[in-house]
Order: sequence, then C-alpha cells, then structure tokens
Amino acid sequence: MNGDGSFSPIVQGLSEDHDIHITIKEGSPNSEQLLEDENNDLENDCEQLFEIEGNEAESERDDTSDQFFDIESNDHENDQGDINEQLFEIESNNHEISRDDRTLIDDQNGGSQEKDYPPPFVGLEFDSYDDAYNYYNYYAKALGFAIRVKSSWTKRNSKEKRGAVLCCNCEGFKTIKEANSRKKETRTGCLAMIRLRLVESNRWRVDEVKLEHNHLFDPERAQNSKSHKRMDFGAKRKMESTPDVEVRTIKLYRTPVVDAVGYGSSNSNEGETNNQVDRFKRLKLKKGDARAMYNYFCRAQLTDPNFFYVIDLNDEGHMRNVFWIDSRSRAAYSYFNDVVSFDTTCLSNNYEIPLAAFVGVNHHGQTILLGCCLLADETPETYTWLFRAWLTCMSGRPPQTIITSQCKALQSAIAEVFPRAHHRLCSSHVVQSILENMGAIQEHEAFQLILSTTVYDSVKVDEFELAWEDMVKRFRIKDREFIRSLFEDRERWVPAYSKDTFFAVMPNIQNGESTNPFFHSYIHPQTSLEEFLSVYDVILEKKRQEEAHNDNESRELSSMLRTRYYYEVQLSKFYTKDVFRKFQDEVVMMSSCFSITQVHTNGPIVTYMIKEREGEEILRGVRNFEVMYDKAGAEIRCMCSCFNLNGYLCRHALCILNYNGVEEIPFQYILSRWRKDFKRLYVPNLGSNNVDITNPVQWFDHLYRRAMQVVQEGMISQDHFMVSWQAFKETLNKVRLVADKHVQ
Repeated sequence: MNGDGSFSPIVQGLSEDHDIHITIKEGSPNSEQLLEDENNDLENDCEQLFEIEGNEAESERDDTSDQFFDIESNDHENDQGDINEQLFEIESNNHEISRDDRTLIDDQNGGSQEKDYPPPFVGLEFDSYDDAYNYYNYYAKALGFAIRVKSSWTKRNSKEKRGAVLCCNCEGFKTIKEANSRKKETRTGCLAMIRLRLVESNRWRVDEVKLEHNHLFDPERAQNSKSHKRMDFGAKRKMESTPDVEVRTIKLYRTPVVDAVGYGSSNSNEGETNNQVDRFKRLKLKKGDARAMYNYFCRAQLTDPNFFYVIDLNDEGHMRNVFWIDSRSRAAYSYFNDVVSFDTTCLSNNYEIPLAAFVGVNHHGQTILLGCCLLADETPETYTWLFRAWLTCMSGRPPQTIITSQCKALQSAIAEVFPRAHHRLCSSHVVQSILENMGAIQEHEAFQLILSTTVYDSVKVDEFELAWEDMVKRFRIKDREFIRSLFEDRERWVPAYSKDTFFAVMPNIQNGESTNPFFHSYIHPQTSLEEFLSVYDVILEKKRQEEAHNDNESRELSSMLRTRYYYEVQLSKFYTKDVFRKFQDEVVMMSSCFSITQVHTNGPIVTYMIKEREGEEILRGVRNFEVMYDKAGAEIRCMCSCFNLNGYLCRHALCILNYNGVEEIPFQYILSRWRKDFKRLYVPNLGSNNVDITNPVQWFDHLYRRAMQVVQEGMISQDHFMVSWQAFKETLNKVRLVADKHVQ
C-alpha cells in the first residue's frame, strides 16, 4: 500500500489461482485522534506563508482522496471450469453510495458520524428539482447560511419548470423602498449561488457555481430561516441516496467469456469453445517489448510516486491488456473531467501498437492525456475492464461526456460503466464513414455536399430529419442497412440532437472539424512499442511545455482588437489566448447579423428573431435564429446553443445583448475553465485535513502533499519562488525548534 493513500498499487501480474480485492477504507482504527490544523500553534504562525488551507482549496478537493487501498489475496483455488469469472467488478457493500458522500465510516462498529454535504460543482446532476433544492439547502445548513430562490423560469405556455438560480439569502441589497424600514439589514450583496437547468432525460444539472461568501456565517440565524424550517426527515433521507456510485470495493477477477466474434453473451452454450478463445487471447508483442514496458513502469514509479499501472493476464499467464497513467494526468482529470475523448486511432488503423488513449481538453482548448492502454482485442469485455480500471484510478468520478468512434463494443461497455455519461460519436468520423461506404454512388460530389449541409447546417431536429429524408430518397439509399442503422443512432452523432451537451471545443465536432490523434506525428503504423516508450516522456514533456507557454502568452495577452464592441475588451482580460480568439471570431461575425424582431413576450422573458447573412451577397444565404432573453435574470439562450456546446456566447446572443443596451457579458457566461487565471495544481489530491496522529505514514502523506502544493505555486514566477523558498526556510527553522524542545 502506498503511503499517499491514493490508488497506485503495482499490479504486475494476476495469478489465475487468486482473486484480488482492492478495498477502499475511510479512516483508520485511530481515526478518532485527529490533527486539527486550525488548533495547531505552529500552523497558525505560518498561516500567512501557506495560504493553501482556505475554503476555496477545500471545495476543490476530491472527497475520496483520503481513502486507502489494501490489496488482499484469497488463498482459495479458483474453479478452473467456471467460465463466468469476471474482471473488475465494482461492489457497493450492500448499497450504493454517492461519490460525493463524505460520511466517515467507523471501521470498528460500523456506525457513521454526521453527514457532511460536499460543495456543489458544475455538472452535478439530480433526479428532480426538489432533490437539487434540498441538497443545496442541507449544504447551506451545514456551513451556516440560508438560501432562497433568486429566479426560475418555465417552458413557454407551460408551468413546467426549466431552470432556477438558488442563492445565499444575503444576496442583493435592500431596495430604496425597504431602506427606511426598521428591519435589520441582513443582505450583503453575497454572490454565492448555484444555477440549475433541466437537461435531457429530465435531469437537473448544476450549470454554474459560486462558493465564496462575503460575510461571516451565522448558524443560529440560518437555523431559523424559511429554507431550513422546511426541511423534513423524508427529504433528507431521499437526498442521502442521491445517485452516482462511489467505488468502495473493487474485485479483480476474470471477465465473462464471449464468442469468437466478440459480441456474444456470457451465458452462451458454447462455453467450452469460448473459454479456449478467451484463454489464449493475448497482447501481441514483439521481442523486447515486454522488457521495455517493465523497465518504463519501474522507472516511472521511481520518479512519480502517484504513477499507476495494472496488467490483465489470461489463464496461461500471458498479458491481455495493460493500462497506465501518470500523476499529472490523474490530477488534471480533477479539473477537466467534463469532456473525455477515447482515441482508438491506432486500433482502427491496425498500427503495430494496439494503443488507445483517454484524452481531455485543458483551459486553452489543448488536448491533454488522461491515460493510455494496450488492448488485445476490441470486445465489450475488454473495454469494460479498461473503463473500470480507469474509473477506479480517477476515484470513481465518471466523465460528463465521452466521445468515441462508432463501435458497438464501446457503446456496450460505456452503457455499463458510465451509464449516466453523455456518449457521443465524432460526427466528422461518421460522415467520413458514410462517404467511404457510398463511394460507388453516382453524383458522389453532389452527395458529399448535401450530406455535409444536412448534418452540419441543420439547427433543429425536424430540420435535419426532413433534409435526411430528402437526401436518402434523391440518391436512393434509404433501404441500405448501413444508412438505416446510422439514422437510428442519430442522437449520438448529429449536432442538432446535442444542443445540451458540452463539448469544450473538442474537436469542434459540431462543425465537422476532425482532430489529430494525441500522438499524431510521433508514431506511425510500423512504430514498435519499444520505440514508442522511448519517446513517451518526451511527448508528454513537450505537451506540458506547450501548456506552460500558452499560460505565459495568455497572461501577457494584448491582442489586437478587431471591433469596437466592449465584449471583446472585456473577455480579453479573462479568456486564455486560444479560447479568446474563437470568441473574437463570434464578435467579428456580429456584423453579419441584422433585422432583430421581437416575436414573443412573457413577463421579463422576450424572444427575438435575428437574421444572419451567410456570404457577402446581400440576398443569399439568410438564416433565422431564435434568441430568448430574460432581462430580470440576465439569462440569454440562442437556438444555435453555442454556449452550451463550446462554453462562450455566440454572435446572435451578443447582438441581442447589444440591442438591449447590455455593455458587459454577464459573468455566468464566462466559464472558469476558459480563464487565464484558472488555478491548477498537478499534484495528488489533497484529501482530508484529518490525520491520524499515531500513523507516521499519514504524517508523510499529509506533509508531502501540502509541500508539493507550495512547490507548484512557487514555480509560477520568480516572485512566487522567492516567497515559497522563504516560507520553507522559516518553517524548517520552526520545526527544528520544536524538535529541540523534545530533545531537552
């Protein structure tokens, strides 16, 4: 077991005669003896030097990072005839536990202490509005503030609630009419809030979060507030069973056997034959590859304590699948887990290396690596093993959206391991596969143009379906099975169906753009595994230097402004360079929008129709876009859904804001993930402040992580370095003085 309490066991081989359990435990037998940071005189003395223990840092910590993984081996022999053994089954200890449930489990008596509701985060989902409200209400009560509904909105011509903003009850200030009241002023203009929105599958998602308060908490006054008085035991019990399973015990054992094709049932009557297929399935390696892999993993663990890898063996002891990930990638996922692409380019193109990679997007829109694997085949069982291994080392937190190639095996595995993630296909890859399959069709160039227009220019669902129907009739391909199956699966790849799915401009698949694989230009079809591993660290280092370079350029951003709109000036102060340029294009394209017409009014909510001219010719390519604007709540939404897809406002929404005299973009439309001052610490998760004072392993773990946080901050600039260096020297002197007292 690693001392850092993180999932990083060295699993170099799994014997066919043993089941291996990886058990996550919270706390320890001595967990009642806690090291209270705020009561420690030494830490109080250093408080100004180490400002890393604040509420903001606490809110970003992964609650599972303080859990420990023990590897236990059962000595009983496996039944060799049992072909229903599985690999990486996630057990939930008789009940499902939310990954954000921070209840401390008492290992001795099975009891639990009082539940501590974790801070909300963007992407958190609930089954109903009441669940979301109750969650925020209990979270507020635990901290000592009360909440209220700042605003909410419903579907047009309906009473169905579509969204709401829940805020601290200290939000805003007294009106002029209320100012003369003798009632005590309690509002402070606090900005703490969460914004909720009803999305697909009738789920409520947190779209925006502000955690910071500008006032002290008053638990006694909050206890008597209207929101907390409405709490009842039934609502609380319902909230405590909020979904999303947290990994508690992971049992590594064999996968169910599949048929030779790879899509068969585990209950097949051909069990004996299938067992032979599964038994001899192995990773294709050349001479020297296994040794190169072993050497790389050993070297990586010496230099990176949080590096993790796991190897899947068949019954003959041969490698089937391998997964590995470095500590920086594990830490990066805690910041950029909203969109993940699973890159199988090497597998689909039959490269020498059966390589696949998990890829995310950072605050520059630059792809980042979130894990690598080598796979023996492309069956649902192999992908299920891989996804569970990846999910486990990510502390059980699934991605919000996962993008893959078109593959039934992938679809099956994702449905099993990430049932609540939005599974989408890269539309450009699907379009390319259509063109390849329809290569012999007459009027191929005309078909290519119409297909592209149908997929990418259809803003509404019915618009796409009508255009698709016309296309398949014109080219007489309606009865082709390939075309029919794609249309049945259209919600996964057609942009018109993904208006509420955030893609983080990766890879702008909504516009038909494709993306290069993460390892593009570094490997070719004949590259061996040994060659790849020899340059692997060089590739990662180059990507990290690119991110650091972009950070510096963004901080010094003084881009030439291309318009006179203040929106451009405003966001040049916040956005990173690359994201700002994409937004800047939207500001420039405001000039193509004209003829704003008010078409509907419902209280403060006004719906506009705006025309956009495509191309330079005045009478050519005019399209209509519907934009809804809520003056009271400063909410704006365009039917093109640019903000939902990419995280910045479109030209149509900007025109409506400008039309209504709004000179600045509301801050809820400036996502923190695109900001140049977005704080990232690529170190292991900080975990809990609670430390078992009798456990030296936890001493090292706690101090190491805190020190690494200062190191990361100290590398930002020369001034940061000098402050960090001075802090370390002063702290070391204080620690030595404490040690001297004990010696005397």
